[in-house]
Amino acid sequence: MKTIILTGGGTAGHIMPNIALIPELKKHFTKIYYLGAKESMEEKIISKYSDITFVPIKTTKLIRKFTLKNLAIPFKLLSAVLSTKKIIKKIKPDVIFCKGGFVSVPVAMAGKMCNVPIISHESDLSMGLANKIILKFAKAMCTSFETTLSDCKKCVYTGSPIRQEIFNGNPQNAINEFIGYNSQKPTILIFGGSQGSKKINLLTYEVVHKLVENYNVVHIAGKNNLTNIKLNGYLQKEFVDNLEDFLALCTIAVTRGGANSLFELLALNKPMLIIPLCKAQSRGDQIENAEYFKRKKFAEVLREENISAKTFLTKIEQTLKNRQQYIKNMQAEKLKNPTLQIVDIILKNTKN
Repeated sequence: MKTIILTGGGTAGHIMPNIALIPELKKHFTKIYYLGAKESMEEKIISKYSDITFVPIKTTKLIRKFTLKNLAIPFKLLSAVLSTKKIIKKIKPDVIFCKGGFVSVPVAMAGKMCNVPIISHESDLSMGLANKIILKFAKAMCTSFETTLSDCKKCVYTGSPIRQEIFNGNPQNAINEFIGYNSQKPTILIFGGSQGSKKINLLTYEVVHKLVENYNVVHIAGKNNLTNIKLNGYLQKEFVDNLEDFLALCTIAVTRGGANSLFELLALNKPMLIIPLCKAQSRGDQIENAEYFKRKKFAEVLREENISAKTFLTKIEQTLKNRQQYIKNMQAEKLKNPTLQIVDIILKNTKN
């Protein structure tokens, strides 16, 4: 009877890959615990799984700008590690899998103190701060991009785990939510990640009257971002539980540069227009991811510093014009089975 702890949170990119692994992990582990922040996105998502036990832990996060609050991080982190250590000692896991992000750091540190093997996964092309810390305690770091391997000897290229449910979307379910859906028009899915994107939302509101002349538009705006715009052929949603249905329906997708979304779209052979988060608001990881997909000729890229209503509309037209070539390129990509490879690495490092 073996037990595994999963951890990762803050954004869907640190949660959904864990979700993708769960069906396969259930074949090998009788108990699965998920450690994450209290009243968080990860708690909300994991609460839907009755056979996964969610355990709230203390967390702390680095603020990426000068602020006196960062001076308290070492003390908060120490407190989080010590309290998490007590939880791990009680659970007695055989292995811990970390999906990166600030939530994972105290779990990895506490797990190492308890002599529990640590495996992690890096979604982005370059390693984030949290995973750079976790790497010191990990047996292995799985990566979504092959080029990440150059960063360390512990890295193992596996690819990005993909939820099986995204392959089972029913486009009719998405069509049923539309008013004025036109089957003769292409459908554009616009979404800015789990948190939504103010920049993409404002841009969409500015041009949506123009867009619906030629396209059906699905706009997933994020929490508290809805407007009163009502148009035939325009569906505005705060969040959807059935994203797979909208992915099945769309002709192209407009998205941020989060690796999880990009690899799901790649797996579905969906041409994409990527608008990565600018470097002023991130460490530049989304730009790196987007440029990689552009080099592979899977997508168009529009940088925030070049964004306008005109460039947005032009890039959408270009993506649609080149969509068949993008589909051909994506179909030619030999994708691994990331889930099986990651679970295999977890099992090889599980306590006997």
